[in-house]
Amino acid sequence: MAAECVPEGPDLKEMGEEDVWELINDNRHRISLGVKPCMLIPYLRQARVLTEMDEDEILSCLKLNNSSMRTSHMLDLLRIQGRNGAMALLESLMIHYPTIYTQVTGRKPSTEPSGFSALTGMQKELKEARQEASRLGSRCTSLEAQLGQTLERQEESRRLKADHGRMRKNLAAAHHDILKLKDEKCGLYARYTAVIEERSAANIHCSDLNLQVYQLQFELRKAQTETDFERQRSLKCPTPSQTQRLQEEISALHRQLLVAEKFTPVREDILGQDLVEARDVHIELAEQLRCYREENEQLTRERQEMVEQKECLALQVQKLTLDCEMYQQKGTVKQSQLRELQAERDHACRSRDEAQAQIARSLAEKDTLRSAHTEWKFSWESQGSSSDSLPSSPSPRPRLRRMHAICPDSDSVRGCNIKSGDITPSSVRSQNVEPPYPESLRTREKTLWYNRDSSETAECDVLLDNDFVFIPGGNEVEQSVMSNMPSCQSNNSDGLSRASAPPFLLRSRPRAMRITGRVLTISFQGEALLSQLQVVGGNKTGVFVHQVTEGSAANTVGISSGAQILEVKYEQAQQALRMVLEDTTLEEAMWALGQVQGFCHLSLRPNQDAYEKLLLQSGEAMSGDSFYVRVNMTLLGGSQDALSVSCNDILHVTCTLPAGADRSWRASHVHPCQLLDLKTGNLPNYYRAQRLLISAIEDMSIQPMALRKARDKKKTVRIVSTGRQGRNPLWVCVEDSKDKSTGPGDGSAPRGCLTLMPYTLVTPHYPPVCRPILLLPTILGRVLDQKLAEWQGFQLCEPELLSSSEHAARLQRSEVLEECEQGGQRCYTLQSVERVMKQGTHCVLPLGLDCVRRLHRAEIFPIIIFIAQSKSRAARKLKSKVQRQGWSEEQLLECSRSEESLLDKLPCLYRIVSPDSWDDKTTLLTTLHSIILEEQKKIVWVEPDLW
Repeated sequence: MAAECVPEGPDLKEMGEEDVWELINDNRHRISLGVKPCMLIPYLRQARVLTEMDEDEILSCLKLNNSSMRTSHMLDLLRIQGRNGAMALLESLMIHYPTIYTQVTGRKPSTEPSGFSALTGMQKELKEARQEASRLGSRCTSLEAQLGQTLERQEESRRLKADHGRMRKNLAAAHHDILKLKDEKCGLYARYTAVIEERSAANIHCSDLNLQVYQLQFELRKAQTETDFERQRSLKCPTPSQTQRLQEEISALHRQLLVAEKFTPVREDILGQDLVEARDVHIELAEQLRCYREENEQLTRERQEMVEQKECLALQVQKLTLDCEMYQQKGTVKQSQLRELQAERDHACRSRDEAQAQIARSLAEKDTLRSAHTEWKFSWESQGSSSDSLPSSPSPRPRLRRMHAICPDSDSVRGCNIKSGDITPSSVRSQNVEPPYPESLRTREKTLWYNRDSSETAECDVLLDNDFVFIPGGNEVEQSVMSNMPSCQSNNSDGLSRASAPPFLLRSRPRAMRITGRVLTISFQGEALLSQLQVVGGNKTGVFVHQVTEGSAANTVGISSGAQILEVKYEQAQQALRMVLEDTTLEEAMWALGQVQGFCHLSLRPNQDAYEKLLLQSGEAMSGDSFYVRVNMTLLGGSQDALSVSCNDILHVTCTLPAGADRSWRASHVHPCQLLDLKTGNLPNYYRAQRLLISAIEDMSIQPMALRKARDKKKTVRIVSTGRQGRNPLWVCVEDSKDKSTGPGDGSAPRGCLTLMPYTLVTPHYPPVCRPILLLPTILGRVLDQKLAEWQGFQLCEPELLSSSEHAARLQRSEVLEECEQGGQRCYTLQSVERVMKQGTHCVLPLGLDCVRRLHRAEIFPIIIFIAQSKSRAARKLKSKVQRQGWSEEQLLECSRSEESLLDKLPCLYRIVSPDSWDDKTTLLTTLHSIILEEQKKIVWVEPDLW
């Protein structure tokens, strides 16, 4: 109703740009208080007068604390678009705030289309909304189908449960019936057995009775016969002949009676009948037993099938139960998340409304004070102009100016007495109500670099080329930006691209970073660094961050799992220390990180692929260590898991921090011909082995000479040391003038002892088919070289004749192995050795030990064989041949002793021929030939040059 009472205002289409914006600025206060930017921004975006960056700047800028400031900043941005921005603003007010539109323009809201109609954009949005609705509908349909399938599976599981219970009942009933049948069968067996026994007893009793009846009948007939005979005899006296005949007949009858008593037909019949009956009963019993067995086997098979079906059904029921529980848990989690989101949304809305109300009140008070200040200033200027003698036209009303709208808290306002006409359009902090130009909105001053300690800066500049930018967090960012803002008189600010945000858009990040390629340097407080980080890996894979303690300084600066640690820098005893951990073992990395007790710099490289590969591999504590060492002392395995090694053994170390083994390494013996690990066990780590080596050397110095010579036959100690300033490749060397310890070993040990090396690093080499041969001692080798070269596959190395210039050039290139004793320009060179090797034959070198390192530099690895000396008969024969060449026995022994002491300084392994393995020159050559064939198949292990 209020809009209908307002008279019709001027036509907006006929007004110019300045007039339209004058109209809007006159009602700026009303628009700022009554309009919410979030209601107008969608339409203004469709009208293409605001961009996505402008929307984010209006809604997300931390300096714009309330809705009125956001609306005012939106008007400033629309002022850049000129008439298009004004018309789009009025049209959006007409749609969303018709009352304010009527108050501003004095016109009723119109339904006529304008040039900024958002119909096309809204149609697109409607189309997208419909597509999204159809997609969500299809998604809902699929979810309903999945829910139906889940319900069907649940119903199926219930049905299977019911079937399973029914089958279990049937199985129990069948089992009960089987038990009853078994009991009845046992009862029948007992009754049948008792009946059979009774029948057998009755048959026996009947047979006995029948036998007694037959005996009684026989006795009765006998008695009758005797009675008749006595009667006849009493009636008639027989003659002696008759008496004799009768006696004979009686004897015959007695004999027949005896025969009849022994086996009678009746008894035979009875026994036969009993035998037949017994056989029939046995057959019947066997048939019944077979039937019972078949029934038992069939019932057992049925029971097994039922048990298998029961297990399958139980597994299906368990699977379906787990699926149901999983779906129920997912539903519960989603419902709880939805309730939490709703609660957070309600709380945010309440907080927003309260903040907007408070901001609106503050802006109303601010605008009231600003209007009063403007009126006072205008009256003061009018009074000053009236005091002039010359008449002048009234000065125009000055426009309202917003002091430092972008950075209202800046202290640079003080002392800025600049009139509105002196302000350049390029100023970021414009005091005019008109918004600055686009290039000025994108202008930002370079962030002031923070001063750092000179020693720290110099140390960081050595590592990386880019500047080390430290961005403090929270209030520090605001204070640093405010304190370093240029004055409002600066007119030479350069415009930057839209991608670079102004200073007030900097987000607080509590971290210090320095980026060069993929290497990231992070600085933070590293007090007790190992309690903040857990690292895994080793020299083969690199050292990676595995876990970060929640709430620690490392977690605060953003260190996460999977980052490879390349270097650590810290300060200790007022000295800047630097340790490179790119190719160190896990033990060295743990020691190096444990030394950090304060502010430190970690150089990290994101390497997630290598980290995941390390996690997938098996091993103790996910170790990434893998290197080969040559043992310089004999170690006897004391415990069950300890590895027993001898001097000059090659070991493959796979873990420098095994679980459950303090100050030990996990190592394996290596196959001599292949890179295969053999027996595995624990080995003392470098620093514990170093102490054992020192103890072994001290024990050897105390032992008597006889025992020492006996132990020398079995090599127990090989003394190898680095120079005093040399770096041991098996530890992280950090030189400190105040700390005498150069590693995680015992700091109380003298520095000279720390140069002894119980283990030395070695690398495998695979030489060509035929390696050169070097026989020692040199005097004995000169005698055997000719004989060995006569064998097939061997050739003696011949010296070359060089000119003086060529000799000097090759000598400078280290191609001269040794000069001939005759002098002149005849020399043994690398080229002569290579020519023999290219022919596929062994080159026999008539040289000394000095040529070994030169050959190694040229990737030529000779087979070194040392022939030990003794006072045996065969050795004396060989010495006699040496004496024929012009050398005495004392010279041979002296040469043998001197070169034997130099064998331990060779960077490779060698072979010793014991005096007991050969008898004469022929057997010695045969032994040498077999040794050469064995050594040719082996891998060559070479130490780094420490001298």
